Amino acid sequence: MIKIIVDAMGGDNAPAEIVKGAIDALPLRENFMVVLTGDESLIGRELAKYKYDASRVEIVHTSEVITNDDVPTLAVRRKRDSSLVVGLKMLKEREDVGGFVSAGSTGAVLTGGIMFVGRIKGVMRPALCPGIPNVRGTQTLLCDCGANAECKPQYLVQFGIMASAYAKAAYGVENPRVGLVTNGAEEHKGDPLHQEAHQLMKVCPAINFAGNIEGREIMYGDVDVAVTDGFSGNIALKAIEGCGKTVASVLSTEFRRSAGSKLSYLFAKKPINKLKNMLDYSKMGGSVFLGLKKVVVKSHGSSKAKSITPSVLQALDACRGNLIRDIEQRLESMPVSENEGE
Repeated sequence: MIKIIVDAMGGDNAPAEIVKGAIDALPLRENFMVVLTGDESLIGRELAKYKYDASRVEIVHTSEVITNDDVPTLAVRRKRDSSLVVGLKMLKEREDVGGFVSAGSTGAVLTGGIMFVGRIKGVMRPALCPGIPNVRGTQTLLCDCGANAECKPQYLVQFGIMASAYAKAAYGVENPRVGLVTNGAEEHKGDPLHQEAHQLMKVCPAINFAGNIEGREIMYGDVDVAVTDGFSGNIALKAIEGCGKTVASVLSTEFRRSAGSKLSYLFAKKPINKLKNMLDYSKMGGSVFLGLKKVVVKSHGSSKAKSITPSVLQALDACRGNLIRDIEQRLESMPVSENEGE
């Protein structure tokens, strides 16, 4: 039975929301277990609130917690009995463990992932890949969204390859359409980085390349994967989050403004709720850290149970969909750049 480790002490709402999210995931998939790492007494106190199959839950006690105030590299090296480090080491060492989920420090998850789990052979830079809700009612995978602020063309090609493998493994998209996010749809648009990346992606057999796309097409276009450098991707992600919150806030304010507007809300309630639900990025789960030898999912630091649950399922589905093996096979067909090198 596959086990998914959940860092029960990571995040602003740990351990209450983390434990609840992990337990809520159990009835949604069969034949898997969750392993909760952290303070056993605190975890046990939260588990006592719910009815669940105890045979599908394991607790591994740890005495330390890595916080956002810690320097990631130092914390990962020094806090060896933290819920995050113990979880990542178990991920590496145990064959029955298929994935790891944490809402803790992003820097610590990235550092620990590379240090303990390691990169897949041939991967130049691992990348964060969240799902963004789109107009089609599915998700567009945004890769990278913050792990690599500065990139080379080869990195962007690998992001497209890895995200394509993830779209197939976790979401069943057989031949994902991949777009390169830049400042125009024309082939010549973009800086030298994006121009060279475009040429490489165009001839890469592991990528179903749809060409350049603009930022609006992340949510409104017809691609399954949007490839960006980590700097641009992080700005796009935060802008999308802000847009969703702004729309929800404006609608809430306007419909409470007067008795007439409150009455209007009754007639518009269904489509408004549908819009809010579509813009709710939290239900998409976390960002998969693509390029590691096992599946690691980084959830938002403020995640509540409704975001932790899909994060656990992401890790499980990616593992069952043979994500790592698919990435390894796809990397074999990556074209060589004239400026190859890290």
